[in-house]
Amino acid sequence: MNSISFNSKQNQTLALIGRILIAAIFLVSGLGKLAAPGATIGYIGSLGLPAPMLGYVAAMTLELAGGVLLIIGYRTQLVAILLAAYSLITALIFHHALGDQNQMFHFLKNVAMAGGLIQVAAYGAGGLSLDSRRETSVAPTTR
Repeated sequence: MNSISFNSKQNQTLALIGRILIAAIFLVSGLGKLAAPGATIGYIGSLGLPAPMLGYVAAMTLELAGGVLLIIGYRTQLVAILLAAYSLITALIFHHALGDQNQMFHFLKNVAMAGGLIQVAAYGAGGLSLDSRRETSVAPTTR
């Protein structure tokens, strides 16, 4: 079996593309929440969750900030872990009716997103990221 091999520049580009693609769903969802706060707050409240307004603000902030930070590659591993946990928690809270094919699809989508984010956390942001610039700008200490 042949394996595909990429050079360093290609790996950096693929890592950036992967971060952008994963971040897209969080940005779109966060912008949707920003555009229609009443619908989101109402939905959270309809599930009997406490403090729907706080949940709305937290979700919108995490989705928008997390999406942007993931794209630019800043604190990528921490952001990826937070977004992975958020994806799993929202799957369990909002998409647990697995007998409904649509909810099953959304549940699995969230689980798959968490898997991709765990990969990002495990392997880092890649060379085209602020994390990479921070690492290279820190001068090694000598004694």
